[in-house]
Amino acid sequence: MKNYQKYQKQYFMPPVPSLKWAQKETVEQAPTWCSVDLRDGNQSLIVPMSLDEKVEFFKYLVKIGFKEIEVGFPAASETEYNFLRTLIEQDLIPDDVTVQVLTQSREHIIKKTFESLRGAKSAVVHLYNSTSLAQREQVFRKSKQEIIDIAVFGAKLLNEYAQKTEGNFKFEYSPESFTGTEMEFALDICNAVLDIWKPTADNQVIINLPATVSHSMPHVYASQVEYISENLKYRDNVILSLHPHNDRGCAVADSELGLLAGAQRIEGTLFGNGERTGNVDIVTLAMNMFSQGVDPQLNFENMPETVAVYEKMTGMKVYDRQPYSGKLVFAAFSGSHQDAIAKGMKWREEKNCEHWTVPYLPIDPNDVGREYESDVIRINSQSGKGGIGYLLEQNYGYSLPAKMREDFGYTVKNVSDHLHKELKPEEVYDIFKKEYVNLTTPYGLIENHFVQADDIKTTVTISVNGEEKVLEGAGNGRLDAVSNALKENLGLDFTVAVYTEHALESSSRSRAVAYVGIEAGGKTIWGAGVHNDIMDASIRALLSAVNRMQEQQ
Repeated sequence: MKNYQKYQKQYFMPPVPSLKWAQKETVEQAPTWCSVDLRDGNQSLIVPMSLDEKVEFFKYLVKIGFKEIEVGFPAASETEYNFLRTLIEQDLIPDDVTVQVLTQSREHIIKKTFESLRGAKSAVVHLYNSTSLAQREQVFRKSKQEIIDIAVFGAKLLNEYAQKTEGNFKFEYSPESFTGTEMEFALDICNAVLDIWKPTADNQVIINLPATVSHSMPHVYASQVEYISENLKYRDNVILSLHPHNDRGCAVADSELGLLAGAQRIEGTLFGNGERTGNVDIVTLAMNMFSQGVDPQLNFENMPETVAVYEKMTGMKVYDRQPYSGKLVFAAFSGSHQDAIAKGMKWREEKNCEHWTVPYLPIDPNDVGREYESDVIRINSQSGKGGIGYLLEQNYGYSLPAKMREDFGYTVKNVSDHLHKELKPEEVYDIFKKEYVNLTTPYGLIENHFVQADDIKTTVTISVNGEEKVLEGAGNGRLDAVSNALKENLGLDFTVAVYTEHALESSSRSRAVAYVGIEAGGKTIWGAGVHNDIMDASIRALLSAVNRMQEQQ
């Protein structure tokens, strides 16, 4: 590409190596989650949410387990202000939920913010000012000390207004544009604010390190976070928080490595909604923990509902391949993938496995409200016999012989390829019935009788292109006798190669299904029969195979 020379790194490494996080393997417990869907997410929408929509969305965020929810920038607009007043005055905030509001370090904004918070049972007041080199030089044209003075001024005002406002308040400070700030300066300004607030064990303070713009690979952000974490004053009484944006597509990785580096709290949104390329996707973060046996302390057991609520409230769409939540994230079209999943599921049944290890599925789709029949094994021209056979068995009870599964698989793939579409489970079942089960043209069973002598003798009545015929034959078994009757009386040439059968339902009145494979002309041709009587089912399976042989010849 042209013009690459005009770009350079805009981040700053810590002055000392900060790599302890690299020795850790995984996130071992859920952080404190703070949803910013109603502020950061809302301000990124083309059409921001109405008051009623914000109330509905707030209730849903509470329902799925958020204990901290940023509800807006109440000094910014009437809707934001009225929303917070509605939550407080209508007692819509549960006792175990803390609301959070954002404010700049300007007195009239801070004053309006505390007015909106009157009577709040528990609230975080989030103070911020920009600290990056680019912001200092280009936007504010101020020195480092002047930027620190802005933060300290706001911190003092928060102390003053909190003392004279009814409610319970906790403070948060963000050196906004942290990732473009020199790390020594970021530490200095955070410590200057902490010196004003003087956090204690009973009155902790949140220091939030936002990747307002993502400038680096995740390991750099982790080193920045670790440096701040290890050098903050009052560290035991500080909750270290992250607010990653997704400009480089790294917000989830930034968050996970940041947690290894000492962070205790994450601000983000459902499905990553936010300005530019979005915020960190809390759904993905939480489900990543879940997939490794860590309780995320959020409930996504009905993921389709979560997607539906989000799409309704925001007007945004969840991408089909969005991790854990997209329509196609569990879908297997590939034959080899379908076969491995089907065998993995069979293994779980046989071994009664405690832990989930099914190939190609990092979690059990059922755990997030998804169904195997419609979400996992998806049938198109790329599908294989394993997946198609698994779908037929799980949905309709047919356990086809291995070679018949292969034959049916090709039949289904040809239909999908010809129609140029994905096939639904019921369409696959219809193909099976139409192509293999109880076929009656040209030969259809009317009735049959057997007599036991030295061998088995049969009298079988069939229709031949609509004309009734009575055939007689003998063999070493009932199916062999019928087979011989067909060959001797109709001049057919085939050999019964495979016969299996099983019950379709588990009850005394269940139907039976039989599968017959006949060899003719150097290949195996399959048929299936279904009937309440197993012998009738077997004969119908044989006739179905013979009918398919006649059609192919």
